[in-house]
Amino acid sequence: MNTAPKDADGPGAARPHRPGPHPDGLRRFATIWSRAVYPTTATCMTRAEFEEHLVPLAELLSTTLHARPFDPVPARAVGQELVAAHCTAPESLPQILGVVDAYLLLYCSDPDRLPAEEGRARCARLQHAVAAGFARALQERTRAEQEALSRAALKAQSEIERALHESETRFRAVFEGATIGIGIGTLDGRVIEVNSALTRMFGGNEELVRDRRITSWVHPDDGPTVWRMYDELVRGERDHFRAEKPYHRPDGTVLWTHLTVSLLRDPDGTPRLMLALMEDITERRLLHLRLRYEATHDALTDLPNRTLFFERLEQTLAREGDAARFGLCYLDLDGFKTVNDSLGHAVGDQLLVAVAERLQNCVKGPGQLVARIGGDEFVALINDPHSTRDITDLAERALEALSTPVLVDGRELPVRTSIGIVEGPAGERTAAEVLRSADITMYRAKAQGGNRYELADPDSDARVISRHSLTNRLPAALEGHEFFIEYQPLVRMCDGGVEGAEALVRWEHPRHGVLGPDRFIPLAEHTGLIVPLGRWVLEEAVRQACEWQVRGIGGARPLRVNVNLSPRQLSHPDLVSETVAVLENAGLPPESLCLEVTESAMIRADDAELKPLRQLAELGVGIALDDFGTGYSNLASLRRLPASTLKLDRSFTRGLQQHPADPVDLKIVEGIVSLAHVLDLSVTVEGVETAAQAAHLRELGCDSAQGWYYARPGPPERVTVPLPLAAAQ
Repeated sequence: MNTAPKDADGPGAARPHRPGPHPDGLRRFATIWSRAVYPTTATCMTRAEFEEHLVPLAELLSTTLHARPFDPVPARAVGQELVAAHCTAPESLPQILGVVDAYLLLYCSDPDRLPAEEGRARCARLQHAVAAGFARALQERTRAEQEALSRAALKAQSEIERALHESETRFRAVFEGATIGIGIGTLDGRVIEVNSALTRMFGGNEELVRDRRITSWVHPDDGPTVWRMYDELVRGERDHFRAEKPYHRPDGTVLWTHLTVSLLRDPDGTPRLMLALMEDITERRLLHLRLRYEATHDALTDLPNRTLFFERLEQTLAREGDAARFGLCYLDLDGFKTVNDSLGHAVGDQLLVAVAERLQNCVKGPGQLVARIGGDEFVALINDPHSTRDITDLAERALEALSTPVLVDGRELPVRTSIGIVEGPAGERTAAEVLRSADITMYRAKAQGGNRYELADPDSDARVISRHSLTNRLPAALEGHEFFIEYQPLVRMCDGGVEGAEALVRWEHPRHGVLGPDRFIPLAEHTGLIVPLGRWVLEEAVRQACEWQVRGIGGARPLRVNVNLSPRQLSHPDLVSETVAVLENAGLPPESLCLEVTESAMIRADDAELKPLRQLAELGVGIALDDFGTGYSNLASLRRLPASTLKLDRSFTRGLQQHPADPVDLKIVEGIVSLAHVLDLSVTVEGVETAAQAAHLRELGCDSAQGWYYARPGPPERVTVPLPLAAAQ
């Protein structure tokens, strides 16, 4: 129940909605807090002083709310400080938590730093922490009172012969006037005296309490050590013990108490009586359970949330024994983002609720749990499955349950899900490792078309983890100069001379050694790091081309350098200006640079994306259509592309390596070369590996070639003129 007062801007005034925290949010929050809590205090502070006392507590709550990583423990100090300020009336804690629940996010939260859903979850845990701190401080204060009462009782007993009347009067005043329950019993378990507070705890019937023996107050939820400590106290082996203990009330409800039992001894030290002090903590416990439930369950679907799931998973994995096993299904809805984007989040939420209900019905038997751990991500956990079949059966039940469309607002929404399954013995992996493997496996199921399940595979996990590791390492590798360039000569077919070289980037990884571009270029393309990496390759290649020209390599015809251009670089707005700047800074003429763009990237490009290439071609920069024949283009489409060179993919020329040459490949290559020359395009062939292959290509009219027959990629000093035609043999 929200017991927070209405905003002081007026009776019933609506809360303001703002994109960010109010400039005076902490002060405003403290004012509202003071108005709600001050009437319930017994403090000697004035109202204004009490408000000032709350300001640093509000600041502590705000700081803890935004902390990363989030830890609600510091908020316990807020509850302790409020108890210290004498906010201890029965209605104080509901008022305190009500204001935190209603106004903390409103006045003390920054939406730019803390999303609303996460803020609500954190606010609930902060309330839990405040309540825990409040309870602990109140408990300690009560314990101090209890000890004082106990000392008073002992003193009264020890001085009974000297001042019986005075001691009895004092004891009776404390005994009857105490707000906590007090009972006195004999060592054989008979209750001989109880005060009014204890009688009220048990429904007001004193005879019912006194007629029962202490050993009959057993409850199924008693702690495992309560009765052991009781036996030790009766035997005189301990003087007191404390515990939380439940009791059955006559009306069938449960009374939860904080129990302190002390042993009363005669002057000679002989145990004589027991003194029990009981504090009713039923409401506090119910509040604790409510806050715990809210902190561990998803507000939308009412399923266990990520916090509770990880607790259960860690408990499952911590078990020991050969029979201790686990099974986990990680589910992610296919295309759920489309539902949110097209139909709205309200419809998406209803869909999630329906999915949660169906998945909950798939879970059977004890030791099984279904939780929602993310937007459209669910997990199912099974303890001690008999075999992998138990897990796959659950996955199949989930797929079957979701196969029927969900009806939302008159619409039938189809539901598809991809499932990753991890199964194995407990104790071998951490919870994070298990969930990572399940996540990787789930995405493998999506890659297979979705709406299916896949079993975890250690080799697949290792490949994904390796890719992730390389991706994370890329920025540091570029900054740490771990990349280098090798050059593969481009040979003129007519005379065997070197006309240029293709720049091929390599990665000198500190752990994995030299990595080829196939290992890291797709990762760089995906992360966007391909733009600065490509700029570095261009700068290094242009610098090397200038060095070749200064040294006179290439003679009257300076060597050209070919640099690959990725699809993301092709769409970069500064492609033209950066390329021109690199050429001008190095002093290299544009004709000495050729940019290679894959056929698929150039064919997909529209006129706006081709405009930078046309501008560079007009400046004199060569444009090569790389990997020709691997895409979906045809020769007629080449007329609209700003290409000057066609690089024929090696798949067309493999048949020329055999003897005799494949006649079909000969005709295909002859046709491509002839038509390319008609379109005024030069033809470069990749992957030339034999002398016979080179001879065929020369006869077919190819202009240039590269491959291991001529030279493998290597350092720039190996690019020489003339190049021995058998250098690779």
